[in-house]
Amino acid sequence: MAASGPARSGQARPSPCWSYRGLPPLATAPVGRMVLCAVRKQLLVSSRCGAWAGPLLRKSSRIHDFNQEEIREKLQAFPGGSIDLLKQESGVAVLTVNNPSRMNAFSGTMMVELEEKVSQLESWTGGKGLIVRGAGGTFCSGSDLNAVRAISNPQDGMKMCMFMQNTLTRLLRLPLISVALVEGRALGGGAELTTACDFRLMVPGSIIQFVHKHMGLVPGWGGAARLVHIVGSPSALKLLAGAVKVGPELSLQIGLTDGVLEAPQQHKGDDTGTVLRQAGDWISRYTTGAAPVIQAVKKVVLSGRELPLYEALRTEKDVFGTVWGGPANLQALASKPKHK
Repeated sequence: MAASGPARSGQARPSPCWSYRGLPPLATAPVGRMVLCAVRKQLLVSSRCGAWAGPLLRKSSRIHDFNQEEIREKLQAFPGGSIDLLKQESGVAVLTVNNPSRMNAFSGTMMVELEEKVSQLESWTGGKGLIVRGAGGTFCSGSDLNAVRAISNPQDGMKMCMFMQNTLTRLLRLPLISVALVEGRALGGGAELTTACDFRLMVPGSIIQFVHKHMGLVPGWGGAARLVHIVGSPSALKLLAGAVKVGPELSLQIGLTDGVLEAPQQHKGDDTGTVLRQAGDWISRYTTGAAPVIQAVKKVVLSGRELPLYEALRTEKDVFGTVWGGPANLQALASKPKHK
């Protein structure tokens, strides 16, 4: 069983004009208006067609417009590991960062595979939830240093940054309720990956650490912006400037983690499976129900997070219209004729 984390009532809330893309307020920025319209269109078109993305939607969900094929080709030159995706009949998929010989560090090909797996999840009409985990009892240690050294010039570094920001933004915007299952260590880019999920679960002894300062860097995959939104500016500054090792207890205190799972029974020989089952039980409380309804819930929350209040209300109204009178709504009305 999982222990739920404390309420986050003390966290700073974004202003009505706050935008995830970091653009100026809607009322004073023509570019901001265009971007917000694109986000709203993405939500509404996906609601009408029943699928989160097609090529047009994937393009509109990018933060950066640049030649992705160029950096994709360079990343493909650094193989190793894999990103594995298992779609389950329950509607909850498991995405595994699989490179245990290097603490699940992202090779170049793994970055490309992650983008491909996100594309598959965007078009999964029956999906409701996603568990992101690492293979071999640890989460992810960021980028493979072999690839980092080979693309260390500023131009390629910026392109890799934009590629991963686009991918992780799309991961966070999936119409699936997502949770990062942190076993072992989530370091650097691995810590950033945890922030691209709706929730985070940890096991006893696990660590989340933004080690970028020790590498002479700051987060580049969008982790800093997302971290501020999750824990607030003061806590984010402490975690980044102090490269703090955040264990389960501290993580619960600051609102970075939503629950701590029970330690696996070492003698059973199936530690990873036990923890994964616990994570599945935890997320099931939020994914039980019809897929269109669960996806609609995620979409209205997403609009509230990324759009100004007026646009979020319009989007909520339109998403509401996609489920009103739908199969799940009619079935619920038929089975509950009276208030009890």
